[in-house]
Amino acid sequence: MTVTQAVCLVGGRGTRLGALTDSTPKPLLEVGGRPFLDYLVHEARRFGLSRLTLLSGYQSGEIERRYHGQRFGQLAVEVVPEPEPAGTAGALANAGSRLDDAFFLLNGDSYFDFNWLSLVTATGDWTMHTALASGIEGSRYGRVQLEGGKVRGFQEKGASDAPINAGIYLVKRQVLDLITAVPCSLEREILPGLAERGQLLGTAARGSFIDIGIPSDFARAQTLLPSFMHRPAAFLDRDGILNRDDGYVHKAEDIVWIDGAIETVRWLNERGFYVFVITNQGGVAHGYYEEQHVHDLHDWMQQEMQRHGAHIDAFEHCPYHPEGKVERYARESEFRKPRPGMILKLQREWTTDPSRSFVVGDRDTDVEAAIAAGVAGFKFPGGNLLDFLEQRIPLRAMAPS
Repeated sequence: MTVTQAVCLVGGRGTRLGALTDSTPKPLLEVGGRPFLDYLVHEARRFGLSRLTLLSGYQSGEIERRYHGQRFGQLAVEVVPEPEPAGTAGALANAGSRLDDAFFLLNGDSYFDFNWLSLVTATGDWTMHTALASGIEGSRYGRVQLEGGKVRGFQEKGASDAPINAGIYLVKRQVLDLITAVPCSLEREILPGLAERGQLLGTAARGSFIDIGIPSDFARAQTLLPSFMHRPAAFLDRDGILNRDDGYVHKAEDIVWIDGAIETVRWLNERGFYVFVITNQGGVAHGYYEEQHVHDLHDWMQQEMQRHGAHIDAFEHCPYHPEGKVERYARESEFRKPRPGMILKLQREWTTDPSRSFVVGDRDTDVEAAIAAGVAGFKFPGGNLLDFLEQRIPLRAMAPS
């Protein structure tokens, strides 16, 4: 299954936050100096999705002015307002014509540090697959009964060791057939029936979680959420690390994956690392292929990884070479390894933690670039990439959960 769309429920009034939402919709309240919704946009972008559909209601105009028609990298955002309050399931029904056959569904007031793509690999007959947060203390949240990978029921609010619904779902469009009247609540009217029929899968994971729905948690989010964004980063060379270096590879049909490469990317994803590709592509300067071929190949690699529950947060490439034959690319560049330009650019654009970050490459120039950027560098001699990294990345480098 390939998923390219996320749908986010941003229509609620946020009454428990009192005067805070009198003139500002809850998803646009500032958290750590930026609208809360920006964090969810960031997540949808880094998981390689191309569409984000915001289902708005209360103060819809404010959300439309900020996001409708905007692009964040490859992610295009649209806002679909509901004509009148329809409930969380009713909002889906209202946007039915804009929904893909499968899409991620998000609550617009909570954040869970979780690999969304791990939901994609499920097999069998199901309609929704929900992410569950384990290890959440307190009695504020309802609890979920999970058995054998399926949600069997829901418990009322109370302290328990059971996981909670984290507000992230993978949904098949067929769920619309269950919404027979509007208003309709996804939580009260759809999920329990799916659980009863064995059509609701669940995956429990530990990860940072915050819900801004009440004043105390909104206050906690001001420092917690920005800290969640501060992650270690894995900067991976491409040829010789992810795929076999057969010389100027630029077509999908020529890709031969390195043993353990995709598994390594997912392993890093699920341990809280940003994962970036940094690759010299001097073949563009030499005229062997065009820069668009590089973009197309990276798009294909992202799709292949997604099918295995993995993703690259960002690709960077350097098309320049001082001995190139294509004039516009024939020059020195701070982005060409062993210079650290690609690493430094990603460090500026993403909130990375250099002290826990590293580069993996198959050449001395990769390690030299790492040293110049102030991060650790490892030279991969071949073999299984995951085995190589598991022996070298200490537990202290893992992102906190």
